[in-house]
Amino acid sequence: MATIRHEFYETDEKLTLSIFDKGADPAQVSIKFEPRKFTYTHGEKMLILEPLKGQIDPDASNYTVGKVKVEVRFVKRAQGRWGELVGDTPDPLSTTNYPAPSEPAPAVRKPRKNWDGITTTILSSEKEKTTEEDPNVGGDSTLNSFFQKIFGDADDDTKRAMMKSYQESGGTTLSTNWDDVKKGKVEVKPPAGSEWKKWN
Repeated sequence: MATIRHEFYETDEKLTLSIFDKGADPAQVSIKFEPRKFTYTHGEKMLILEPLKGQIDPDASNYTVGKVKVEVRFVKRAQGRWGELVGDTPDPLSTTNYPAPSEPAPAVRKPRKNWDGITTTILSSEKEKTTEEDPNVGGDSTLNSFFQKIFGDADDDTKRAMMKSYQESGGTTLSTNWDDVKKGKVEVKPPAGSEWKKWN
């Protein structure tokens, strides 16, 4: 009897064996699955794999006969890679002694940080600055209130100068001197590094 060329690939759950028997007649192919043995016969051709590296489930394993090869799918009883088809390694299902579960170590709990308390402490310890200490404290709202105070306390000429200079310069100039502003149109003076563009 002739041995047939074969190869395999596997996953943790299954092993697929390809038997290269070109033109095999499905009616004449005989396959026998056993937990640690596999037998394939087709006329004069035979392939016996014994002992298999691990146990298979004979009822769940199956095969298909194609034109070029016969594909056999072994379902492993125990998950894991075999690395090879046959071997004298002890059957892991019949000799596995599972260790008794040990007592888990007592959990040591770390004290939790109270982040809300830490944030509150930091925020309450920070003293708010006044506009005398830092003129930029309030941002735009402080600046606007400053200009409103100037405008509110000013005489009519100063108010007129502020309105005219601000409007004609597109908000780039604010003057309180009516004598300078009344002479003509107030020029646009963009900040250094900026360019003024008129939008229509």
